[in-house]
Amino acid sequence: MTTRIIRIFDFIFALSGLIVSFPLLLAVTILGYFDNGSPIFRQERVGKNKKTFTLIKFRTMVVDTKSVATHLASASSITKLGAFLRRSKLDELPQLINVLKGEMSLVGPRPNLFNQIELTTEREALGVYNVLPGVTGLAQINNIDMSTPKLLAETDQKMIISLSLRNYFKYIFMTATGRGSGDAIKK
Repeated sequence: MTTRIIRIFDFIFALSGLIVSFPLLLAVTILGYFDNGSPIFRQERVGKNKKTFTLIKFRTMVVDTKSVATHLASASSITKLGAFLRRSKLDELPQLINVLKGEMSLVGPRPNLFNQIELTTEREALGVYNVLPGVTGLAQINNIDMSTPKLLAETDQKMIISLSLRNYFKYIFMTATGRGSGDAIKK
């Protein structure tokens, strides 16, 4: 029952968020054309039941950056606008489209790349792929990123087991008020 209620909240919040933030989405898209020529970033990610879906974000790195986990990407590939978008977490805003489509939830394990074999193995063993991936969650607010696959998978499992409406709203509130710093970038 909680899963259905969360899906209803996901849909309402994603639709409302897209409507309210439309001017911001438009402004960042226009600025993105001047920053890197291609403001929207799409990448294949691992979704619920290990099904592929296309994650949508604002581009924060130069266009020809290698498709690797964020912690393996070079900090020199981040654009000026990208640095601001990452700090403010505005780069995540287009993921509301993924939430609206039912490919993601607002709260869940961050979707990984298929080439992150160690993380995929750890998550699979703990049943993490039985739920929709999310925009934020327990790991994100505690600054646990994909550079520590075992800890991340364990934290994801802990969040899934304890996910209630109360925790759902708590994780969203904590993210919105600045808790968590996102994925680390290689220096």
